[in-house]
Amino acid sequence: MRPGSMTTMRAERSGSRRVASDLPKKKADIKKVLPEIWKLIRPRRWLLFFGLLLMAVNRVAGLVLPASTKFFIDTVLRQHHVDKLLPLVGVVFGATAIQAVTSFSLTQLLSKAAQRMIADLRKQVQQHIGLLPVSFYDSNRTGTLVSRIMTDVEGVRNLIGTGLVEFLGGIMTAIMAFAVLMHTSRKITLIVFAVIAVFVLILQRAFKTIRPIFRERGRINAEVTGRLTESLGGVRVVKGYHAEAREAGVFAQGVQRLLDNVMRSLTATSALSFAATTVLGIVGGLVMLLGGRDYFAHRLTLGDYFQYNMFLAFMIAPVFQIVNIGTQLTEAVAGLDRTIEIMSEMDEFSDPQRAVKIGEIRGDVEFQDVRFSYEQDKPVLHGISFRSKPGTVTALVGSSGSGKSTIISLVCGFHKPDSGRVLVDGIDLATVKLNSYRSQLGVVLQESFLFDGTIRENVMFSYPDATEEQFNEACRIARVDEFADRFPEGYDTIVGERGVKLSGGQRQRLSIARAILADPRILILDEATSSLDSESEQMIQHGLSYLMQGRTTFVIAHRLSTIRRADQILVVEAGLIVERGTHDSLYALGGRYYDLYTRQHGLEANLFLAPGEGDAVEERT
Repeated sequence: MRPGSMTTMRAERSGSRRVASDLPKKKADIKKVLPEIWKLIRPRRWLLFFGLLLMAVNRVAGLVLPASTKFFIDTVLRQHHVDKLLPLVGVVFGATAIQAVTSFSLTQLLSKAAQRMIADLRKQVQQHIGLLPVSFYDSNRTGTLVSRIMTDVEGVRNLIGTGLVEFLGGIMTAIMAFAVLMHTSRKITLIVFAVIAVFVLILQRAFKTIRPIFRERGRINAEVTGRLTESLGGVRVVKGYHAEAREAGVFAQGVQRLLDNVMRSLTATSALSFAATTVLGIVGGLVMLLGGRDYFAHRLTLGDYFQYNMFLAFMIAPVFQIVNIGTQLTEAVAGLDRTIEIMSEMDEFSDPQRAVKIGEIRGDVEFQDVRFSYEQDKPVLHGISFRSKPGTVTALVGSSGSGKSTIISLVCGFHKPDSGRVLVDGIDLATVKLNSYRSQLGVVLQESFLFDGTIRENVMFSYPDATEEQFNEACRIARVDEFADRFPEGYDTIVGERGVKLSGGQRQRLSIARAILADPRILILDEATSSLDSESEQMIQHGLSYLMQGRTTFVIAHRLSTIRRADQILVVEAGLIVERGTHDSLYALGGRYYDLYTRQHGLEANLFLAPGEGDAVEERT
C-alpha cells in the first residue's frame, strides 16, 4: 500500500510522545520571521519591484493636487491669471487619471500575486504536514492542522499584496510631503514632526503588545476549529448520548475566548485611534497658531498656508494608515510565525539515518530485543524478540494496552525502537527509506477509513495506476462486486464521508479490495473482523484468506477463533511476550492464552477441538 494510505493506523500507547504541541504560546519572533518573509518574496521580487515603481508613480501623481494649491491661490486667484486656470485643471485631471490607472494596476497585479502565493503556501504546508511522522498527528488535533493550512497563511497576502505596498507607499508619501513642508516652513515642520515622532514611538510599543494577541487568536481559533471538527465528525456519538447541549456549551466557551481576544485587540487598536486623533488635533492647532502668526508676519503667503495644510495631511494620513495596515502586517507576521513553526518539524523522510533504499522484499521480519516508550521513563515494550518468516502468519493477542498495536506500529516504521532492532530481510528498518518500504505494505483496519468519494476511487487509492482488469479482479475476490452491482451508479457510487452510506461489512470488503490491489509483501490485519457480525465475517473471510496467501501477515484479533491457523501466536502482556506457539500448543499449555480463549468461548470451545480434547476443557473450566 502506498505511504499515504497508512496514516490511519491506530497506535496503541500508554502516553503520547510530544513532537509538536497544540499551538504553544509564545511571542512571534520578528527576527526569525524576516528571513522567511524574504523567502516568500524573493521569487516574486521583480513583480514586487514593478509594483513599487507603480506605487511611486501613483504617489507622485497624488501630490500634484496639493502642490497646485499655492499656484491656484497666489497666481490664478490673487493675480487674476484666468488664462492659466484651464492648463492647471488639465494637469490636475491628468495626474488624477494616472493615479487611478496605477491604483487599478496595483490591485490587479499584487492582489492576484498574493492569492497565488497563498495557494502555493497552502500546498507546501499541506504537503509537509502529510510527510510528518504519525507521532506528530498523535499530538495535534485534526482541526488544528486544518486551521494551520487554511487560516494561518491567509494573512500572508499582506506581505506581498496591497498591504505591504500601501505601507511602503505611505512612508514614501510622508517623506516627500515632509520635504515640501521643510521647504515651506522649517520651524513649524520640526515642531509638528516632534509631536508625530512621539506618536510613532507609541505605535512601536503598541505593536509589540498587539502581536502576541494576534498570535493567541490564531491558537484559540485553531482549538475551537479542532473541537468543532471533532464534534461534527462524531455527530452520531453526540446524539447517541444526547450531548448536543454539552457540545454547544464547549463551543460557546471557545467562541467566548475568541471574543475576549478580539475585544482585547479592539481595545488596543481603539487606543491607537484615540492617540492618533489626539495627535491630529494637536498638530492642527499648532499649524493654525504658528501658520497664522507667520502669515500676519508676511513670512507665508495665503497659498503657502493652504499648500502647507494639504501637504501636512498627506504626511499625517500615512501615519493613520500605518495603524490599520500595521495591524494587518502584525497579524500576517503572527500567522507566518506559526506556519514557520510547523514547517520546521522534520518530516519522516528527511531522517539522515534512513539512507537505504530497499528493493522488493521477501517479508522476513525479525524483532531483536526491542524496547520502546512513547514518553521517557514510561516504557511500553520490554525486550521484544521474535521472527516472522516470509509467507507466514503471526497473530498478536493479549489484553488491551498490552503493546500489540505498538509492535505493529514498529513493523510499519511509524516509530523507531529506543533500543534493539527491527529487521526486514536482515536490514535494520531504522536505516531504510520509508517510501521504498511502505509501498510494499498493506493494511486492513477494524474501522476501515474511506474517503468521501466513489467506490472505485477508494479501492484504487492504494494503486491509482491499476488497470481495469486488476481493479475488477480485486473487487471480485473481496466480493465488492456483489453489493456494488446493486447500486444504480455501480462502482461510481458515492460512499459518503467515512463510508457512512455503506454497512460495516461492505466497508470492510472495500478495504480488503484496496489491500488486494496494492499487492503488498507484508500485510497488517488490525482486528479486521472484530466489529462485524458472524454473517459479514464469513463473507469476507474468503477475501482475507486470498489476501494472506504468500504474504507475511501480522494479525491482531480479539476473536481468537479467527487465528487458530496462524503459524505462530504471540501472547503479549504488559509489553512482554509471555507465551508463543501455535494454537494447539498454547491451548495445551494451559497458560494465559488458554485463559483468554476459554474465557471467550467457554464450553463452546469444544466445537473447535479434536476428539478427546473436550474432556480436558470441561475439567479445566
